[in-house]
Amino acid sequence: MKITKKIVGFSVNKADSDTNIEATQAQPERADVIQMHETLKRPEKLIGSTYKLKVPSHVSGHAMYITINDIILNEGTEHELRRPFEVFINTKNLDHFQWIVALTLIMSAVFRKGGDVTFIVDELRSVFDPRGGYWNKGKYMPSIIAEIGEVIETHLIDIGMLKRDEVDPEQQKMIDAKKAELNAEAEASADAEPSGGEEAWQANASLCAKCNHKALVLRDGCQTCLNCGDSKCG
Repeated sequence: MKITKKIVGFSVNKADSDTNIEATQAQPERADVIQMHETLKRPEKLIGSTYKLKVPSHVSGHAMYITINDIILNEGTEHELRRPFEVFINTKNLDHFQWIVALTLIMSAVFRKGGDVTFIVDELRSVFDPRGGYWNKGKYMPSIIAEIGEVIETHLIDIGMLKRDEVDPEQQKMIDAKKAELNAEAEASADAEPSGGEEAWQANASLCAKCNHKALVLRDGCQTCLNCGDSKCG
């Protein structure tokens, strides 16, 4: 609009000003969500969990203690997250000292990098010892590093980064029924003598390729795992 007359006075439209102020106040504040990244400084206090890893004596004469420290991001808000920040492994066995130091440094660096760090579980579990693996609590472990991967997986499940694989309730009922049936048959047979930590039916069971448990049995003409429920018959 072109002004053709001399301006002799002016006034402020308060109604419009109040409306603008209310509109500005009505806008929600943008949340400052902190994500995990490598430049994030270490706080003075972290929450830690320590896991005892006891392997057979012929593999390592001493237990390992795995400590994973977590950082709390956006504490007290709806965006609060608990994420792994660093890991330490202690053992009296000095034969493992070098690779333990290297492994903990690399894992800690991956944790602090941020993003999806769950891949580290599969990478560790895929490591095989050329001298052969071992059985621990009814589960086959291809190496000590693979079992460390199991511990990392347990921790990530506990803090909500991974979901636990659960068997369907109906499938679990079928598994429990087969276990009870096989236990009765195995206890009646003099040939079945389970080793420490095993149930009677596991004496004649094979290794499941999916969950690495000694729980694969032939029942009703079908190979079925009585731990994870995996079946060759679908």
